[in-house]
Amino acid sequence: MATCDVCGKHIDLPYNCRGCGGTYCGEHRLPENHGCAGLDDWDDPGGVFDSGFDDSVNQQGSRSTLDRLSGAGGPLGYFRGNLSYTFLALMVLTFVLQVVVSSFVSSRLATDLFVLTSAHPEYVWTWVTSVFAHGGPVHLFGNAIVMFFFGPVLERKLGSKRFGALFLVSGMVAGLAQVAFGFVVGDPIVGVLGASGGIMAILATLSVLNPDLKVYLYFVLPVPIWVLTIGYAGLSMVGVFSNFSVLGGNVAHLAHLAGLFIGAAYGVYVQDKVSAPQQLRFGGGGGGGPGGPGRGRF
Repeated sequence: MATCDVCGKHIDLPYNCRGCGGTYCGEHRLPENHGCAGLDDWDDPGGVFDSGFDDSVNQQGSRSTLDRLSGAGGPLGYFRGNLSYTFLALMVLTFVLQVVVSSFVSSRLATDLFVLTSAHPEYVWTWVTSVFAHGGPVHLFGNAIVMFFFGPVLERKLGSKRFGALFLVSGMVAGLAQVAFGFVVGDPIVGVLGASGGIMAILATLSVLNPDLKVYLYFVLPVPIWVLTIGYAGLSMVGVFSNFSVLGGNVAHLAHLAGLFIGAAYGVYVQDKVSAPQQLRFGGGGGGGPGGPGRGRF
């Protein structure tokens, strides 16, 4: 039995929105009733939808190249509505490439390709690759499981374009913030890598959109998402100023805080434009949550 993404009602005959890919009850099936992210793709600012029978003919010439490529039937059409899973696949693929390059080519090359370092922040490609790179299987699993459960929920609310921009920008800014913090406090950083900056932004945005969103830890214990987000923020705050290895350690805590701040700010910006679901089943993670322990990882 499906549940409505807006009100959480159990429904036997769900409606699947073609604009955002969400599942809704009869009350929220219309795009304007669930804040459909696909509204931006319609040339219909008044929110009145016609049959669309001849839209593909009349609007073909006015559509941008990106819209034609990413639209239904286009070569990039899969990524619309599935960007969170694409990011998840890229995280796994990047980790595999890290292992291959480090084991069979050169560990120095692997660092230059995948790790954002204070020694070479001018390696601009690492601003992006470090977001998808991870320091080990546990580190990868902690971030991947959160992306798997929370990413699609937020993507349905924001749309793939805005979701992708939020994840990538917050991930890059978080890494750069951690490097800058190292320069300020005179603490050398071997390297920063991991998706937790973007992951924390996802959690923070959802917390602002619906702070009472129920997350079922291990499919049993209902916890409001704001509790998880505030918990991560508190641990990161303590970790930034702590001398105890259990919290300070080799985790990029400032990157966590940067991602949380960006996500919260963006959530405030869009909270009147989108809606959020009432509950989410989350099976829990391993390794202490997103990031896990490890040098320069977040």
